[in-house]
Amino acid sequence: MTLPDCFASASDQALPLYCVERTGFDAWRSLQLPALGSWVDAQTFTAVSGSLLLLPGENGIAGAVLGIGDRNDPASYAHAPFALPPGDWKLATDLDDDARRALELGWGLGSYRFSRYKAPLRAPARLVAPQLDDETRALIVASLQVRDLVNTPAEDMGPDQLEQACCELAEAHGAKIEVISGDDLLAHNLPAIHSVGRASHRAPRLIAVRWGDEAHPHLAVVGKGVCFDTGGLDIKAADGMRNMKKDMGGAAHAIALANLVMSRKLPVHLTLLVPAVENAIGPASYRPGDIVATRRGVSVEIDNTDAEGRIVLCDALSYAVEQKPALVIDFATLTGAARIALGPDLPALYANDERVAADWLEASGAQRDPVWRMPLWRPYLRYLVSSIADIANGGPSRMAGSITAALYLERFVPATQPWAHLDVYAWNDTDRPGKPAGGEAQGLRAAWAMLKARFGS
Repeated sequence: MTLPDCFASASDQALPLYCVERTGFDAWRSLQLPALGSWVDAQTFTAVSGSLLLLPGENGIAGAVLGIGDRNDPASYAHAPFALPPGDWKLATDLDDDARRALELGWGLGSYRFSRYKAPLRAPARLVAPQLDDETRALIVASLQVRDLVNTPAEDMGPDQLEQACCELAEAHGAKIEVISGDDLLAHNLPAIHSVGRASHRAPRLIAVRWGDEAHPHLAVVGKGVCFDTGGLDIKAADGMRNMKKDMGGAAHAIALANLVMSRKLPVHLTLLVPAVENAIGPASYRPGDIVATRRGVSVEIDNTDAEGRIVLCDALSYAVEQKPALVIDFATLTGAARIALGPDLPALYANDERVAADWLEASGAQRDPVWRMPLWRPYLRYLVSSIADIANGGPSRMAGSITAALYLERFVPATQPWAHLDVYAWNDTDRPGKPAGGEAQGLRAAWAMLKARFGS
């Protein structure tokens, strides 16, 4: 993944771009020449967030005014690349370093179009950004990597291709990679991953990437890699299955975060784990009522084959915690219930460690990358009771679906192991400035900022 062609280090042809907040508009307007001020007034422009006004000149366009909201929110600037005419633009407003980085980050995110199968209708406007730093560049690349991975249809993004993405990641950073696939999962005591993926012609697997000095704190990052989810024998309706290429969105986030950790050389010993499967329908499909074994020795009664994400994650989490890392975090497109509770923009954060939760929430606010903490309300474990197994993967009640899913995962994490789980949607249902319809990175920048604060030298 590389940056879109949306930045220039210098340009003699660049036009001025004024970034103006609604609260500062009157002051900006008072400084303009009478003719230009009259033009602004005639357009009834007031610099509301998300607006843009082109300024006339003798030879056409002389500049533009960008209406922004929060100066430190990348989303405030993300409409610019496609609202502005193509060409080069240079900032004509004094912004402090945080606001300038937000502008650059928003510009990069707003310039994205998924182009693997269809060429974009036009190129984005380019921002002259001579101070674009490696950190901002890496954040843009990681966020767009999530979008590309999620947007790619399952035909071209199955377990094999997810493995290839991890191989490329490992090769780029000198990491080691191990893949356990097919029936070898049973030999290596990963039976739950095998159960979910065995019906597909594309073999299930656990992908492990290891990087860094073992003397450094150990960080384990786990991502749900269900490359397509039919729902299994509890088959989804057509509208529920339509976008299930995105059910590997957790893996996409985990891969992108690992890329940030390695490219920015965070002083940790990293283990990236991606259980990659396709929840298909066939003679070998696991069934409602089956008892599935797990790596931790906890027996699971299958109430619903469409609650498969927690099944593959429980083996991966068990594998991760055996290594006693300093922190385990997982990303997963786990529940529709989280979307009912919080909508598409707010990932649900669960954590068994107050410091980890507080740090992630603090980073979320600072990065303008929202997450919302939800409770691990253990009395709701009653919704996962099985009469014939240690736990069920679901139950008859539709209550607290996101919480019960997180509680299921917690069953496989020792109480002494710091752990956080982010239930992401990883998707934009509609086009919005900086958020084109399709795959989306959520909570990723906040996670990276939290890890930097926690482990950075």
